Amino acid sequence: MELSQLTMFKVVAEQGSIIQASKLLHCVPSNITNRIKLLEKELGAPLFIRKGRGLVISPSGLLFLSYTNKILSLCQEARRALDSESEPSGLLKIGAIESSATGRLPSILSRYHQSYPSVKMEFSTGIWSQLLSDVVAHKLDCAIIAVKDECPDIERMEIYKEELVLIASPAMGEISTPQDLIGKNIFMWPEGCPYRKSLEGWLNEHQIPTPITNIASYGTILGCVSSGAGVSLVPKGVFEQFRRIGSISGYSFSGLMPIQNYFIWNRHTGFHRAKDKFSELLKNEFKDV
Repeated sequence: MELSQLTMFKVVAEQGSIIQASKLLHCVPSNITNRIKLLEKELGAPLFIRKGRGLVISPSGLLFLSYTNKILSLCQEARRALDSESEPSGLLKIGAIESSATGRLPSILSRYHQSYPSVKMEFSTGIWSQLLSDVVAHKLDCAIIAVKDECPDIERMEIYKEELVLIASPAMGEISTPQDLIGKNIFMWPEGCPYRKSLEGWLNEHQIPTPITNIASYGTILGCVSSGAGVSLVPKGVFEQFRRIGSISGYSFSGLMPIQNYFIWNRHTGFHRAKDKFSELLKNEFKDV
């Protein structure tokens, strides 16, 4: 069993195609096919189910993939550990929920790049559950989420509490009580969003029977709210950016409590200088928040 075989297996599993894997790995498909067959023979179990021209990972393959991710991650860690005194370099894969990416991270990512230009950053956004899964699977080195999920593979650091602001077009008039929302459209991210959950709890507490329309984009939510079509609840950092555009008023209510945001990483990753420096930057940025 060789590391190159494990890398081939991982890429094929992710792509579901030997042809696509060969393009990414810059080698001929027949070489990958032969190496995978040798690996299956050595393990004594099929790693893929052949389905037409494509491949579907088998139950044995899924189990072996979890070990493959750990082995390859440990190899990357070993390489980094051999040069622990050097400046951070290599690849840093960061994920974040949309609210953090929109309102908090742009300036931080810029400062990090200026401080550590040898680090190549890959940044992506997603819902918190997908980001958590990607960190567990080592697809991301770290992420920012707004849910404290007790996953045994995850380490976390509190970074900031996000205040919540109800936004609406000034044309709607003053919104001073929950009852002012009766009959108004509410636009929020789909189920699973902690800010939506906070709003739903607040509405239920005040017995406000207002349906919520799912929109998975702050840009689209902004467009709907600024046009006077309805209201939304957003993190204060997002509101501050929206307010600069105009046609947006913000309202705070004591019952809508701030939501804690977390920086998370896989506890099995070990030494990762680029990730550790990013963690330090976040800690310093939000130490007084």
